[in-house]
Amino acid sequence: MRIRVFLADDHPVVREGLHFAIEAKSNDIQVVGEASDGLTALETAGNHSVDVYVLDISMPVLNGIETTQRLIKKNPQSKVIILSVHDSRSIVEKAFLSGVHGYLLKESATTEVIEAIREVSKGRYFVSPAISGFLVHGFLGRQSNKQSLDAFRIPAGLTPREREILELIAEGLTVKEIASKLNLCLNTTLVHRKNIMRKLDIHKQTDLVRYAIKEGIAKL
Repeated sequence: MRIRVFLADDHPVVREGLHFAIEAKSNDIQVVGEASDGLTALETAGNHSVDVYVLDISMPVLNGIETTQRLIKKNPQSKVIILSVHDSRSIVEKAFLSGVHGYLLKESATTEVIEAIREVSKGRYFVSPAISGFLVHGFLGRQSNKQSLDAFRIPAGLTPREREILELIAEGLTVKEIASKLNLCLNTTLVHRKNIMRKLDIHKQTDLVRYAIKEGIAKL
């Protein structure tokens, strides 16, 4: 049986190129679905039987780490590989603490991506050789890092919906655009923004953006 893969990346050229390369260079992997952002990935992935998700870390609405957390909450058996241009230890740690099984740099060759998909589909871990020295297993059990992950997931006690809206605000969307994107009425969106400001003790939208960037909530 072929390994069923779902791809999510906000750059169509990258996503389509990866799709073509994977299927052209392997006969045991099939791309069964695609999405351009994390929220769409969550909404559409359920329509497919998926063995491995390959997610860009820097996606609009929900980044790859947030998407991973929600996928695993919905189905703890989900296998996820993160694709990223970031090789910093803190981001790699957050990715694995969110539940991913693989972390690849975007400079990786297609053969490495294919190898990662095969390994992760078997429940194994895979890390790009360039960052394997981070000793992934050394931080998985640390309670302090688990606490850091909780803060990354929903900072300052925000609800998941408020977390989404804060990220969209930081990405420059207006309240009207956010309401349309999330299928909310304008007044409801305004109430959410008011609650976010109250909980964070922030009184200007520009300060909300600064907070989101500082806390890693805005697009990475």
